[in-house]
Amino acid sequence: MRFIADFHIHSRFSRATAKNLTPENLDIWAQKKGITILGTGDCTHPLWFSELREKLVEKEQGLYSLRHKTDVPVSGARPVLFMLSGEISCIYKKNGRVRKLHHVVLMPDFEAVDRLNKRLRQIGNISSDGRPILGIDSKRLLEIVLEADDQAYFIPAHIWTPWFSLFGSRSGFDSIEECFEDLTCYIHALETGLSSDPPMNRIVSQLDNYLLVSNSDAHSLSKLGREANLFDTDLSYNSIIDAMTTGNGFEGTVEFFPEEGKYYLDGHRRCNVSLRPEETQRFDNICPVCGAPLTVGVLNRIFSLRDRKKPLLSKKFISMLPLHEVISQVIGVGPSSKRVARFYERLLSTLGPELDILMNVSLDDIDAVAGPLFKMAVQRMRKGEVIKKGGYDGKYGTIHLFDESEKDEISGQMSLFDSHS
Repeated sequence: MRFIADFHIHSRFSRATAKNLTPENLDIWAQKKGITILGTGDCTHPLWFSELREKLVEKEQGLYSLRHKTDVPVSGARPVLFMLSGEISCIYKKNGRVRKLHHVVLMPDFEAVDRLNKRLRQIGNISSDGRPILGIDSKRLLEIVLEADDQAYFIPAHIWTPWFSLFGSRSGFDSIEECFEDLTCYIHALETGLSSDPPMNRIVSQLDNYLLVSNSDAHSLSKLGREANLFDTDLSYNSIIDAMTTGNGFEGTVEFFPEEGKYYLDGHRRCNVSLRPEETQRFDNICPVCGAPLTVGVLNRIFSLRDRKKPLLSKKFISMLPLHEVISQVIGVGPSSKRVARFYERLLSTLGPELDILMNVSLDDIDAVAGPLFKMAVQRMRKGEVIKKGGYDGKYGTIHLFDESEKDEISGQMSLFDSHS
């Protein structure tokens, strides 16, 4: 069975997250997005874990559904199944340097999570944040997760992010083996993060034997599925884990355009300075405005570890803009506006879930419902014919579907678009 999965999200118990991140709302928005398997996020947080245990019931092996589900007015929406997941932050010193890494853990059942949480509670505070911060070596955390259950699955998160990741320029490692040592054999998948995509990762040969996965790391409902995974397996925990271990049944990923990520380029946000790797080298990694160290971004960090010029790709990937952003650029108003929201809901009710519209619905059907201008926008996005401005030092980049010279033409077609909205 083909389906979409997003394993790495957060609950309302994590810092800087929306307060409406409840199991019920996550279920509704996963249906809107077209996500069949959704990670619960934050399974180590005691209050969230208790709420999940109360509201979820096992539907398939290792996969859970809401006891009381809400159907949404989305054409062809599928039921949503939850997989128990969480992110854990490790801060520790190794080989003379402070290391800060985030990891995603997937667990097969509530009993396994309970065993893990009891052990983590002995190490640090798991109640203060949905993503607990523990002073523990990543290798030791992997060992503890596997001791809790040998079916648990461990994924280093957003591996290139400068501040908190396996290869991060500020606090990471230069190799997977340096981090996990003799337990490296238990790592099978790596999360690419929003600021990189498979072609960028596949110029680094040490990643050749690892599956590349992508997840939203969503802190709000509308961000679910902005990156996701494409499977063709049975709907069970073991089948999904096997697909990510062997690669069989894992078809590919849905990606951000990496330039839109917050750490694609090097830069210094305070000084409004963004640089490509060759420019950063020219300035010796120092901000040319204030003299402070630059935040070295993902592109630069990958270039520093690459050992081939062309990527060796084994899985497909699809680069997309979220549907709200596509609508926003066509209408010419903010993606959070009521006008965009109304049109978004209308598209879902007639054409199907968001990810299906962006990836699969025929352009003729899109034209019939939303008009030629919206069809043009989706067509350009699918072909990658977009205008990119890279993000840097925590500031999101931008992806535009139309250039400045087209704005008058777009304005002339707005009345036609309005008739569909």
